[in-house]
Parts: sequence; C-alpha cells; structure tokens
Amino acid sequence: MQESPFYEHVMQRGIEQGIEQGARQMSIESTLATLNQRFPNADVDALKPILEVIDDLNRLGELNLNASVAESFNAFREHLEV
Repeated sequence: MQESPFYEHVMQRGIEQGIEQGARQMSIESTLATLNQRFPNADVDALKPILEVIDDLNRLGELNLNASVAESFNAFREHLEV
C-alpha cells in the first residue's frame, strides 16, 4: 500500500522537527555542561530556562562556543542577553 503524498510530507516534517529538537537540546546541555565545568560556583542552572526559549540553532551554537571562551560567567550572561 502506497502512502499519500500528504502523509509522507507530515511524516517527513515530524522527523525534521524531532531532529531539530534533539539538536537544540544537545546544544543547551553542552553549553550548561561547559559552564558548570568552567564556573563551578556559578548558578548555571538558572540559565537553562533562558536557553530553552531560544529557537535559533545558530544562536545556540554561538552561545555554546562562547561558553568555552567567555572570560567569566558574568561575561557569558552578558553575551546571552545581547
């Protein structure tokens, strides 16, 4: 039995959304892990809700990189708020 083009489109879109959601979650978790490692005394978990509302994968990737090079936790927070 052949599936309808609409069904195939819906399935493909669902797969794409799942992949994007997984990539977002991995980027957020990686950013938080990096910050926890670099700044163990900072309240890193307070940033999770802020990161979770960012839909742009490129922005999350930029923040992930910034977590690795920020001079301080406060510097990262400032970059996050930009």
